[in-house]
Amino acid sequence: MPTLFDPVRIGDIALANRIVMAPLTRNRAPGQLPNALTVEYYAQRANPETGAGLIITEAAQIMPEGQGYLDTPGIHSPAQVAAWRAVTDAVHARGGRIVVQLWHVGRISHVSLLPDGQPPVSSTARAANGKTYTAKGFEQVSAPRALRTDEIPGIVEAYRHAARCAMDAGSDGVEVHGANGYLIEQFLRDSINDRTDAYGGAIPQRVRLLLDVLRAVTAEIGAGRTGLRLSPVTPVNDAGQDSDAQALFNHAVEQIAPLGLAYVHVIEGQTGGPRDVAPFDYQALRSRFPGAWMVNNGYDRDMALDAVASGRADLVAFGKPIIANPDLGRRLRENAPLNPIDPATLYGGGAKGYTDYPTLDAQPA
Repeated sequence: MPTLFDPVRIGDIALANRIVMAPLTRNRAPGQLPNALTVEYYAQRANPETGAGLIITEAAQIMPEGQGYLDTPGIHSPAQVAAWRAVTDAVHARGGRIVVQLWHVGRISHVSLLPDGQPPVSSTARAANGKTYTAKGFEQVSAPRALRTDEIPGIVEAYRHAARCAMDAGSDGVEVHGANGYLIEQFLRDSINDRTDAYGGAIPQRVRLLLDVLRAVTAEIGAGRTGLRLSPVTPVNDAGQDSDAQALFNHAVEQIAPLGLAYVHVIEGQTGGPRDVAPFDYQALRSRFPGAWMVNNGYDRDMALDAVASGRADLVAFGKPIIANPDLGRRLRENAPLNPIDPATLYGGGAKGYTDYPTLDAQPA
């Protein structure tokens, strides 16, 4: 049986191990641009001998109207392509692989973050009960407006363009963010989507935007370099449970399967919280998808080893552990203790809590 430390091929991307750095928003990209600290941060975790076989970048907005938090990077302008190129070059120089996560937050935004102070857009005009991070700190998200049907092709085109920008920036591929209550999930779940057009109502209509986006992205850069992140039951960002989450996501994965994606990345339970927040059969999804299966949320060493050895997953994504341990791969191999994370430095700031976590070799005696 394979182990967490064995090579694996996901679509067109060959990985040295099955440890993945999950996409992690850090709010350290002033002007929506990765910078020298960003380069160092990802490079520290890129060596597959000590770090991750695959890095999934922090979410990058596909268009100015897709931004939802202060100081998050974009992947839609020439300047952003150039800035990300410095990151991908540094990762590749250390033997790593990296994909950019494509993001549109939908209604999880604030007018102060959007062009000309416009309202956020969503599947609905109902506001989310939640907060976002602005220049003033945490503020209540703004009320959205529902996208018109004739605007949706423009959103799909923005995903296609962002995927091309990611490849121009030297990325090995992209991950479409269909999780955590952001735009795509605002269309998927009937707890949010109250539309009466071709993108609302029954499950096939609510899955339509996701499929439109994936078809556009795969046509542009190839299915073997395209992944997808899903979170069937997480309640984050005021994403209420769908009335039949199992049927919804079973159908979505059945429709996705023929596209030949490199992988599907599933958050089990509540993002960053309990794994048993709602009942769900994740293996029912896996059985419907022929490609690589990536799992995420609260995995420790024993759980990760078992998930791969048992065949329940091909890869395991780690979030907070790889923030605090740039050499997480080595620590998992050697069963070495992990650095604790500093929650106060997760969002915003500089090098502290970002690039200053010690490796085993640099650990104080």
